[in-house]
Amino acid sequence: MHPTWHAPTPLEYFASLVERDSDFPLFEAAVCLAQDEYPDLDLQKVTHQVDALTARVRRRVAADAGSLQRLQVLNQFFFRELGFGVNANDYYAADNSYIHQVLATRRGIPVSLAVLWLEIASGMGLSVRGISFPGHFLVKVNLPIGQAIIDPATGKSLSAEQLSEMLSQVHPDQAPLSSWDVAGSPYLRSAAPRDILVRMLRNLKGIFQAEGDWERMLAVQERLVVLLPEVWAEYRDRGLAHAALGHSDQAVADLECYLVHSDDLADSDLIAERLEALRNTR
Repeated sequence: MHPTWHAPTPLEYFASLVERDSDFPLFEAAVCLAQDEYPDLDLQKVTHQVDALTARVRRRVAADAGSLQRLQVLNQFFFRELGFGVNANDYYAADNSYIHQVLATRRGIPVSLAVLWLEIASGMGLSVRGISFPGHFLVKVNLPIGQAIIDPATGKSLSAEQLSEMLSQVHPDQAPLSSWDVAGSPYLRSAAPRDILVRMLRNLKGIFQAEGDWERMLAVQERLVVLLPEVWAEYRDRGLAHAALGHSDQAVADLECYLVHSDDLADSDLIAERLEALRNTR
């Protein structure tokens, strides 16, 4: 007898996408984050929508067009014609992190706008990467004249002075960046696709924690543990979500895992106390 085939769960599908860092499908993995909230989401439809946008903008540039011209045409199309931008009226809505909703409303947050912009820019043949800048996700593009740092919320190129101002809001003691520092600054390094997904998920985690919505936070934590299997704090946070939902066995397993592996002494006593209390309730 052949084993019964079953369709992968959203978490299993996500795990298959993010298993390896080589050929990491950032856009596809980012789209499927919404499956916890929108279980009937048609992932292929979202991909086709973005392919269609890419095809539209590619038709506007000659095959031999340079990268600067491609970038200008893309930003005109994405930010001015289509009107993509930040959802200033409801910045902390979870939908701002879900790519299919960003496509539908043309409103998001910098990291979700960046993921969409990066996908279209790559399809236009541009050399682009994300930057996990403190407090505000950025993108960069390689041009013949050098590297341009761009705000994915507006499409505007940022100067060293503007970047320094943004950095000072998060790190007041940080020395200003000179134009020479920009290329080599650790704050402006290219972000790995895995790190971009982590940033998206931690944004959602923060939203659901603030709302005390442990069920939705648990779904996010499941993905973070898959994405970061050796970051023990994510097991701790998943355990605390399980505990809040009354899942004592799962909570105990996760908190034990955290205490065994973590070197963080700051909260180990607190977690050990919580663990003991959970064991006593089983």
